[in-house]
Amino acid sequence: MKILIVEDEKALANSIKILLERKGFDVECAYDGKTGKEYAELGIYDLLILDVMMPEMNGYDVARRVRADRVSTPILMLTAKSDLEDRITGLNAGADYYLTKPFDTRELLACINALLRRQGGQVDEMTYGNTTLDLSTCILSCGEKNIRLSDREFDIMRFLLQSGKRNLSKEMLLIRIWGFESNATENHVEVYVGFLRKKLQNIGSNIRIEAIRRQGYHLEVDETC
Repeated sequence: MKILIVEDEKALANSIKILLERKGFDVECAYDGKTGKEYAELGIYDLLILDVMMPEMNGYDVARRVRADRVSTPILMLTAKSDLEDRITGLNAGADYYLTKPFDTRELLACINALLRRQGGQVDEMTYGNTTLDLSTCILSCGEKNIRLSDREFDIMRFLLQSGKRNLSKEMLLIRIWGFESNATENHVEVYVGFLRKKLQNIGSNIRIEAIRRQGYHLEVDETC
């Protein structure tokens, strides 16, 4: 299970991350609302843990934007704002549960487990157009033709499939795939996108990776293929 923590208090975010990783969860952190929204809209998380008072964009607005983008991932709001009106605002914004600080870690874990139990079955493959990506084998296939992707090709392809026609910026792909502290540049993204375009063509896929200047990449389906 993959969890995203959006919390500007880095010490708290990292302590929750350590707690959840010890319980076997795959956890990532974002430290401001704008970045958290961009991560959440990828649709790859099983749960969002969302603070309210953050720079760039507050948690209420993050939840509203995520829900407006039809991302149905459960949202647990974790905040010091405990008034009834604040809780109502959070729930109306799209949160599934509202837990106030300070909190007991046992209650946090109970909330997380309750929200995750509502989730459906595990997805083993993703399909777009006439093309399928097997998430367990990293194999991209179209009809009888298939090809195995490298780790980085697989990650980029997965994010593109999850985003569909929404643009993914090069910066976002760099952060998500190479990490904050990597020395990789936008040229690395361009190179791997080039590899993927060739592999899609080789298996006869009808999807193509479109580049929009200053906005990034998204997928299009060629209905004539």
